[in-house]
Amino acid sequence: MLTLQQVVVLAALALLVGLLVRGRQSPAALFAGVALLFYVLDYVSLAQLLKQFTNTGLVAVLLLILVSVVLDKSRLLERMAERLVRGSYPLALTRLVLTTAAYSAFLNNTAVVASLIGPLRANRQHGAARLLMPMCYAATLGGVLTLVGTSTNLLISGFMVAQGMAPLDIFTPLPVGLMLLAGCSGAMLLSYPWLFRHREPVAEAPGDYFLEARVLPGSGLIGRSVHDNGLRHLGHLFLSEIVRDGRLIAPVEPAERLAAGDLLVFAGDVQRLDLLAGFHGLQTYGQRSGLPLDNLVEVVIGANSTLARRTLREVDFRSQFDAAVVAVRRGSQRLPGAIGQIPLQVGDALVLAVGKDFDKRNNVQRNFVVVSRPAVAKFVDPRKSVASLVGFVLVIGAAALGWVDLVKGLLLLLTAYLLLGFTRTADLRRNVPYGLVFIIAGALVISEVMLSSGVARLVSGAVLALVAPLGPQTGALLGVLLLSWLLTELMSNNAAAALAFPVALGMAQQTGLPALPLVMAVLYGASCSFLTPYGYQTNLMIMAPGQYTLRDYLRAGAPVTVVYLGIAMWAIPKVFPLH
Repeated sequence: MLTLQQVVVLAALALLVGLLVRGRQSPAALFAGVALLFYVLDYVSLAQLLKQFTNTGLVAVLLLILVSVVLDKSRLLERMAERLVRGSYPLALTRLVLTTAAYSAFLNNTAVVASLIGPLRANRQHGAARLLMPMCYAATLGGVLTLVGTSTNLLISGFMVAQGMAPLDIFTPLPVGLMLLAGCSGAMLLSYPWLFRHREPVAEAPGDYFLEARVLPGSGLIGRSVHDNGLRHLGHLFLSEIVRDGRLIAPVEPAERLAAGDLLVFAGDVQRLDLLAGFHGLQTYGQRSGLPLDNLVEVVIGANSTLARRTLREVDFRSQFDAAVVAVRRGSQRLPGAIGQIPLQVGDALVLAVGKDFDKRNNVQRNFVVVSRPAVAKFVDPRKSVASLVGFVLVIGAAALGWVDLVKGLLLLLTAYLLLGFTRTADLRRNVPYGLVFIIAGALVISEVMLSSGVARLVSGAVLALVAPLGPQTGALLGVLLLSWLLTELMSNNAAAALAFPVALGMAQQTGLPALPLVMAVLYGASCSFLTPYGYQTNLMIMAPGQYTLRDYLRAGAPVTVVYLGIAMWAIPKVFPLH
């Protein structure tokens, strides 16, 4: 006979799952709402509720996301992308999958996928459709290699600590994760050359902002074609024209050879100035002033500005405003020629590299309306990229060896990033994942109530009854794995882990099996999202750039899912014995 508390908890869980599958309400609001309901009904105390916000797993997730804000500014992965996908498709696919998985084992996989979309979408040898989906799936597979590979792993470790279990070590998931990576990579190599044929990339309209860069004497770009220099398709910037000795060359052919003094005019995302800074002997318009390119301000020329109808060559812009123009935009109008020779108009938008005195100048407000302060997406100085990555590797290595606690190491690293100017508090504040914080804290409360009320035992008993013919060990493992997989295909992986974890503990209690193998089944099952674009954020990110349909996900995800679940069922009891 069910108690009133069990009936209420079951009804709340059914409503939560239904609303999560429906997808119209925020998962953060749903988890927080159910947790608050349990508090109001006295199923959990205020102290227990507030305690979840200081859970070690939650704190580690938050710190990793903030650290990844800095690591995402490194261009190392983007620079490698073009080299990874050269040669035959099977060879390119192998390199891409293994490299992406290695990065995703330690870096936020959403950031890894976001960094690779641009370079892979611009690839014309194999096409975006043949590269983006395996790259995305490789990032998911990399997430189950280490504890820090995905927030779900840290969430499960936090659940374990809350229930008095030992937390997971950084490399606890690695043995099974390597088997999953090897098997699923093989499935992709065998099936994807036949599933995805080459598609010509859709020509993208260049962005509104126009940026200018000069080829300096002695540059290695001189005498080489636009294609050979890698300037044709930068992913975020498009070379629209060249100004040579007052003559305009447009459109720019890939075979066009560069000469000293050429002005290259790009259209695209002004926040990707770092792409131009990576070419030796290529100087942007703003760099000539010596001002740093990581301190940008977007302004609009005001009605009373003295700049109207004058070119930048005619005014001493640097001395007037302690700033230099990096890019210019005039609505959707194409602006031909060199930036310095374009007569400015009221309403033109400019992106400025500014000095320390810019905000103190009295003439700024008279001439401009400040719109925003965009940040350059990647480090312009490559030394910062190297230093940020080295610092992260040292912290992860020290934590893996037990020399320092992971949370303490990440706190020290984040402090160092701030002191060295690698990021700003405003950047970190904008990237705090408030929604994820409420999801994890709410999930911890729900998990605790499911266990204390006996609901976890009820649900696990029902699942065990379905798989009873397979025996207690195989049935319990298969039940937890399939439940976690089905939930993650219907909702987010964190939500799936939150609902499946207490069921796994309930199964362990009823069967007398050790809890760790069943918990690891939740960890691996919650990351098995390959069949739809909606189960995992990275799956959705590649849908438009790769021109994928739901049918593409089903065809490409089916062999990977079958292999993944099969290997997980075989490997988990080998590494984490069920006796």
